[in-house]
Amino acid sequence: MSSNSFEDRFGRLPKPSTQLTSLGRDPDKQHGFVNTPIYRGSTVLFPTLEALTEYKQEYTYGRRGTPTTQQLEGAISRLENGHRTFLTPSGYAAVTSAILAFASPGDHILVVDSVYQPARRFCDTVLARLGVETTYYNPLISAAIDALIRPNTRLIFAESPGSNTFEVQDIPAIAAVARASGVWLMMDNTWATPLYFKPLDHGVDVSIQSGTKYLTGHADTMLGLITTSDRATPIMSAFYDHFGLCASPEDCFLALRGMRTMGVRLERHSSSGLEVARWLSQRPEVAQVLHPAMPGDPGYELWRRDFKGASGLFAVVLHPITRTALSAMLDGLTLFGMGYSWGGYESLVVPFNPLTSRTATDWPYEGPALRLHIGLEDVDDLIADFEAGFARIAPAQSPV
Repeated sequence: MSSNSFEDRFGRLPKPSTQLTSLGRDPDKQHGFVNTPIYRGSTVLFPTLEALTEYKQEYTYGRRGTPTTQQLEGAISRLENGHRTFLTPSGYAAVTSAILAFASPGDHILVVDSVYQPARRFCDTVLARLGVETTYYNPLISAAIDALIRPNTRLIFAESPGSNTFEVQDIPAIAAVARASGVWLMMDNTWATPLYFKPLDHGVDVSIQSGTKYLTGHADTMLGLITTSDRATPIMSAFYDHFGLCASPEDCFLALRGMRTMGVRLERHSSSGLEVARWLSQRPEVAQVLHPAMPGDPGYELWRRDFKGASGLFAVVLHPITRTALSAMLDGLTLFGMGYSWGGYESLVVPFNPLTSRTATDWPYEGPALRLHIGLEDVDDLIADFEAGFARIAPAQSPV
């Protein structure tokens, strides 16, 4: 069911929830089966010598695409309002591949200080070794980022809200500066997904998301997606082909399947996340809740202006407690698992320390910070789990 058939039939593009259930599948080509099957394979046969030497057919080699991967690419491109989507084996691979595609030795790049920590390590190690200089900027800089642009600045890498600390950037303002300066703008949009924020509609050239998270939604898939504007596509396409990048057809199938329910899952993640965040904001153990969709949060006005919704990921800062007390609180949790990644059906909690990965901004809090992902469990049960955790603090606490 292609999007074009909907436009032809209804005279308009269907709404996002309809796109999620309809894009990336074509039952007429699959013997009536509603889902595109998994096409595994490397070799693709050509019927003639001419077809072989001139690549005169849609599929030429497994790495260059199969019906499974191309259905996913097309669906995400349409959801993002992008020109083309490129698939990578992980979200991290999407971040590093996009930067490498555009940056060259001698270039200077600007990266938000609240960026995903592995991306910072990549910039400080691999990019530095290749002769690319990185400057980290305050996520709240807005149009003042113009002062950081040099003659050799090649790209700006944004992430909004920021990893762990959830600062919301003024992406349209940064995009205007980037375009006026001839600088590429990239954005990691994993938190919002294209359902709640479409980076390319706000002036971004390259939109990146980890399909490992909300797209697949079941904590069992590794996948990255890079969606480009028409002017950015040729650069990304050349790099993608030269580096032999591709994604597993099995993971692409799971992403297509996860896409069908992503809308309703995100609604549940969002509403449950806000309910838990409000409850936490009233707790005496909590110094600060970091959730851009909560009134009073520093990023709330920008979030309300630019975003259509919120996901289930946010952070909370506790008042200072001992390591022993924090362990007692977290180790006894029943529903909140401690593990990396997020976006699946399960709730997660991970302690983090921004002081280990910041150079351009200060961190004003003294107590431990926790990143929470609110899953699909009942909110009352999640609150009870955390309430029991808070109750374990005092018996385990020793003088700070």
